[in-house]
Amino acid sequence: MFRAGGQMLLAGTMPTGASEAFMPSQRPHVVILGGGFGGLETAKTLSRAEVDVTIIDRQNYHCFQPLLYQVATASLSPAEVAWPIRHILRLQKNATVFMTEVTAVDVAGKTIKTKSDSFPFDFLVIATGATNSYFGHDGWAAFAPGLKRIEDATRVRRNILSAFEEAELADDDNRRRQLLTFVIVGGGPTGVEMAGAIAEVARQTLKRDFRRIDPRSSRIVLIEAGPRLLPGFSAKHSAYAQRTLTAMGVEVMTATPVTQCDAGGVALEAGRIDAGSVVWAAGVMASPAAVWLAAEHDRAGRVVVRSDLSLPGHDTIFVIGDTAAVNDAGGRPVPGLAAAAKQMGQYVGRLIIARSAGRTLPPFRYRNQGALATIGRRAAIVEVGPIQLKGFIGWLFWSVVHIFFLIGLRNRLAVAITWLWSYITFQRGARLITEVPPPRI
Repeated sequence: MFRAGGQMLLAGTMPTGASEAFMPSQRPHVVILGGGFGGLETAKTLSRAEVDVTIIDRQNYHCFQPLLYQVATASLSPAEVAWPIRHILRLQKNATVFMTEVTAVDVAGKTIKTKSDSFPFDFLVIATGATNSYFGHDGWAAFAPGLKRIEDATRVRRNILSAFEEAELADDDNRRRQLLTFVIVGGGPTGVEMAGAIAEVARQTLKRDFRRIDPRSSRIVLIEAGPRLLPGFSAKHSAYAQRTLTAMGVEVMTATPVTQCDAGGVALEAGRIDAGSVVWAAGVMASPAAVWLAAEHDRAGRVVVRSDLSLPGHDTIFVIGDTAAVNDAGGRPVPGLAAAAKQMGQYVGRLIIARSAGRTLPPFRYRNQGALATIGRRAAIVEVGPIQLKGFIGWLFWSVVHIFFLIGLRNRLAVAITWLWSYITFQRGARLITEVPPPRI
């Protein structure tokens, strides 16, 4: 995952407890749930439309999830990968942002219910993303955090750095070995990137910082249940990623499902790995949108939508991004990537404009813009149509693309300078262990 000022609502209705600034309007009211890639793109597409837009998110910021692993491994700070949604939309006069949590959707009454207020809508866009999936073992979340939110990334960073600190204090060799063992579950892009980054932290960044332990002796294990890493990439690039990680000192286990996860590590069919820190990168589950809508969904909880991304039987309700189950022109599921969410957001924004004017648009068509993954400070793989890169050139391409898609010149410059400094010095400037804040009363 806000600003509230001057938003007009349809037919004289207004949120419960809203101020007198909310006056009746005859313009269509578009409610967007979620301030991620898809939700923001929808709002921006509607910036000049004769509609009123309300964005609802439980967070006050938009997070650039592809770089969360760098927050988790102390390369970047949270402020460099997240921006207040209010600031992003500050110049869009027809948009109002509310920070609150959705509890239900009244489809028949065309109303959104939240913990704070109720919001009527003429058009609804659900872009609430996805969360970590533990495949029916939700209790594992307490021991193996994933990487979906800033809070997840700072928790993982705390776990990793605390493991080194506790190992420095430990007198028992077995306890030290456990603390200096890091397990990453899931061999997709996030898992591969995390494994490579943790290896660099242990082998380079921290190698001279401790006196009683040698961080270079750390054991980093990447576990994938499938037959190979990076199943969304070509077999040759998958093999390249595995070779590169192995050269960095990462143990790669494929065709190895995790059967148990607890505070002491993970259990496998062939044994157990005691670990001081476990990171989950094995799967995702859509937000509760299907429950809100009482809609058909797939095994990952994604709402099955029509070719125009609308809910079957409801031409004014749309589901996009990681929350939607839709196929491309070739019948393949559209992947849960930022590029796909942005394309869906643009399409739905244009479709709302068209339908408000009594027109329509052809079905949504996903344009595959390729896939990228980095494996370390000098290696990445790129598959963008005919562009097939790996190694240092691939890493440069990956870096430029990610800097380009950051929001704001300040963040682009800050990340570019941070990466250059880290590349030259092997240092990471965000190595802070922060405490868990107390619950709000």
